[in-house]
Amino acid sequence: MPAHYADRHDSIAFRYEDGVLEMRLYTRGGPALWAPWGGLHRQLGTAFHDVASDPNVRAVILAGTGDDFCSGFDDRGEAMPAMGPSTWDILFTEGRRMVRELLAIEVPVIAAVNGRAVIHAELPLLSDIVLASDTAIFADKTHAIAGVVPGDGVHTIWPMLLGPNRGRYFLLTGQEIDAAEALRLGIVGEVLATDALLPRAWDHARRIAALPAQAMRYSRIVLTERLRAEVARDLGYGLMLEGMAILGAREARGTASAP
Repeated sequence: MPAHYADRHDSIAFRYEDGVLEMRLYTRGGPALWAPWGGLHRQLGTAFHDVASDPNVRAVILAGTGDDFCSGFDDRGEAMPAMGPSTWDILFTEGRRMVRELLAIEVPVIAAVNGRAVIHAELPLLSDIVLASDTAIFADKTHAIAGVVPGDGVHTIWPMLLGPNRGRYFLLTGQEIDAAEALRLGIVGEVLATDALLPRAWDHARRIAALPAQAMRYSRIVLTERLRAEVARDLGYGLMLEGMAILGAREARGTASAP
């Protein structure tokens, strides 16, 4: 068990067995809820870094809890400070770290998407093998349809996965893609019954962990090279545009309410 980092993250449960590390996202024991301040937004980048630095890990499983992967916001989480440049600087740093450290993991990653993934659904889709339950739904419900610039990596990842026109449509409309359509589009590799999802992920992970470690590590590196290059080029720029628009909206509201 990765004891040196397992207790650092109160929204991620770790299970380690024979070179396979499962990272299961949760909130207070139930399905993961997204907190725009703290919570998974803060913990995922650090956790991915810890996993990437662990020489005992040969394969990673990224999974959800219960009926949903991540489908709502945590209204009981830590309150966000007033938005301003210093607050956005923290979100900017955490947002970049979250995506970059996931892609910095140098062993194959398997995602088990166990239901609705409508908040940062791009994260499990950065895995090398993506499995979905037949109840899975993919969407982006946190950006354009909520008046927020889709600039924190979704602007790069979804058009790459869906094609430029479908990707822009998906992001601007909040379109939902069910498991069958996700399989047809090639954004998931398998669709399974919910109770078969995690066992199948472990089957893949154990098979990979039994293969030559260097070959699998180099396979992950070469297969994510394009993703890492695109993210390195676009992520910081997109996040700054997102932040500027949020600050601009705040300024406009203040002007509108002024006497």
